[in-house]
Amino acid sequence: MILFKKKKEKVLQQDLGINDNGGHVFIIQLLMEEACEMPDKDTMSRVMAEHLGDTECFSYSNEMAGFSPKKYKSHIDKNDVDLPAQLVVLKSSEIDRPLMDDISLSQLWNCPDADEILDKCKYHVVATDMLSALLDYKDRSKMLVAFVEALAELYPSCKAFVFGNSNKMITRDEIINCDMPEEIRFIYYAVNVRFFNVEGTSDMLVDTLGMSTICMPDLQYHFHDMDPNEVVNHAYNMVSYMYDSDNPIKPGDLIDGVKDGEMSTEVQWEVQYESALIQPSREVIDINMGEYASGVRKQTK
Repeated sequence: MILFKKKKEKVLQQDLGINDNGGHVFIIQLLMEEACEMPDKDTMSRVMAEHLGDTECFSYSNEMAGFSPKKYKSHIDKNDVDLPAQLVVLKSSEIDRPLMDDISLSQLWNCPDADEILDKCKYHVVATDMLSALLDYKDRSKMLVAFVEALAELYPSCKAFVFGNSNKMITRDEIINCDMPEEIRFIYYAVNVRFFNVEGTSDMLVDTLGMSTICMPDLQYHFHDMDPNEVVNHAYNMVSYMYDSDNPIKPGDLIDGVKDGEMSTEVQWEVQYESALIQPSREVIDINMGEYASGVRKQTK
């Protein structure tokens, strides 16, 4: 966990290579102890096809490989054209600057060996998607999960994946051996649930990071006197619900809260759309936890 000073003003946005319009580019870094060669074209094409279906390799060199999975296309009504998504893998290169700031380093609880991995891994392979923000969000999520799992197969020397939009780190072994249902793997891989103590108070804050990839808001809980593990579980349940239902949550809605450690209809918490208290700057669904709530929220109309 990390302490942060309570501020009224918004903090500055981290440089994540994203904008405020949603549908952010999906950036992955594969961390490795040594530099590695790009897998050969035939091997990459075969593995991509096994995970993504019929796939065209539109570019291949020692510097970069690019693939278009044919079933993932966005239709542009104005031009009446189908735009194929592109998946790009760059050659391995030396890591030339810290991958994470202090806040991100404090939130790697999904990867107990994170410090050792970051210390030993001096090289990375960067991969990303292009021209896929207009895909249906579930189609895009399915494509990105398949892409991640293809990369895990193609790069056996990889120690861990870092997902750029959330700075979540997961070991390659976890991805290779993941037995979670396919429909929740995007949340498991790419959405981080973070926990902070507020300096000088008994307040705590739990938020999510990474939902912007699929054009959805993150969550924020500013609270006191509740087990933060219960709040973290609530956050995972909520983002899973939002994912399943295309986020039907509106300002002023009531959602099930927590009673005796479980979500319960007996407790109702009101939600509002607010600016995030902790960087990166973004709109979040702020959850007013009733008697456990901390901070000041805007009034419901």
